[in-house]
Amino acid sequence: MNTRQGTKLRFTKMHGLGNDFVVFDGISQSIALTPEQCRRIADRHFGIGCDQILLVEKPARDDVDFRYRIFNADGGEVEQCGNGARCFARFVFEEGLTRKTRIPVETASGHLELVLLDDGQVTVNMGVPRLLPAEIPFDAPAPAERYVLNVNSQSVEIGAVSLGNPHAVLVVSDVATAQVETLGPRIESHARFPKRVNVGFMQIITRNHIRLRVFERGAGETEACGSGACAAAVVGQIQGLLDTDVRVTLPGGDLVISWAGVGQPVFMTGPATRVFEGQIQL
Repeated sequence: MNTRQGTKLRFTKMHGLGNDFVVFDGISQSIALTPEQCRRIADRHFGIGCDQILLVEKPARDDVDFRYRIFNADGGEVEQCGNGARCFARFVFEEGLTRKTRIPVETASGHLELVLLDDGQVTVNMGVPRLLPAEIPFDAPAPAERYVLNVNSQSVEIGAVSLGNPHAVLVVSDVATAQVETLGPRIESHARFPKRVNVGFMQIITRNHIRLRVFERGAGETEACGSGACAAAVVGQIQGLLDTDVRVTLPGGDLVISWAGVGQPVFMTGPATRVFEGQIQL
């Protein structure tokens, strides 16, 4: 059923390292958001304001407890969001929708497992990274550690991977001066990425520590991107620059990413914070 004109919907505002979300319980209230409604909710002047909208629904599968849907600020539905997954776990537990601390959920990109830790942080099993170009999707004849991308007559070297959503990762000397505002949108909509792409700008500090800024598909640069942090750690390890466990410093704070190598899942650990609750009339 579509959300009716005049219906008031309960929501919770949350964030993961400043990457902020409006979370709706679609189990106890009937919700079917249109792209226009998503854009209004995400608008920081006329709506609630957020990078993405998260929708909790009943699962369509027997092996999971919830369905987890993500809508970008531009109204488009996307497959994956790591920071959102941590907020999702805190939300369903604190709302009493589950008493489990290990929570299996389904997303548009497949199965996720969320683990609530005693210190309030959340670990997310983000699944096995997809490295084949067709699975990212990315237009390339064969998988490689590095690809050259032509962007407005400029050649840019990237790594490419999917964590359920596509990522391009560039190594830069300093994230403070990286061309996030100019290169980010051009790579995001590059013809070789048919579903567009999230763009990470990675500065190597040590083999166990990086700094990262991410221009997110459909949202622009955000304070933090969980799947982007995972993608950067994977690309850095594939290129021989990073070790198994990496601290990723984003503008909003730190995440810890662990990856045992090709064919193994990526684990992300970080905080999730509830900000306030309210109602919005659509």
